[in-house]
Amino acid sequence: MSVSVEESSLKELLIKSNDHYRALHEEHHRYDERLSQLAAIHFPNEEEKLEELTLKKKKLSLKDQMEEIFHQFKDYTVPQ
Repeated sequence: MSVSVEESSLKELLIKSNDHYRALHEEHHRYDERLSQLAAIHFPNEEEKLEELTLKKKKLSLKDQMEEIFHQFKDYTVPQ
């Protein structure tokens, strides 16, 4: 799935100008980093497996929230 230059620019603008969007983006990034760490573990224990599953769900929820804000912003700023 490719992101257009326009969408990328709008997301960057939101990161710079919308505190809530920026906080969601930063938390999403932290979850992504932790998931990368967990993926590097060759034999994760049950706690690590549960953490990975929980982080994936939280990360998806954050992405949904970010997409909602993005679409509200896009609909407001881009004439149709």
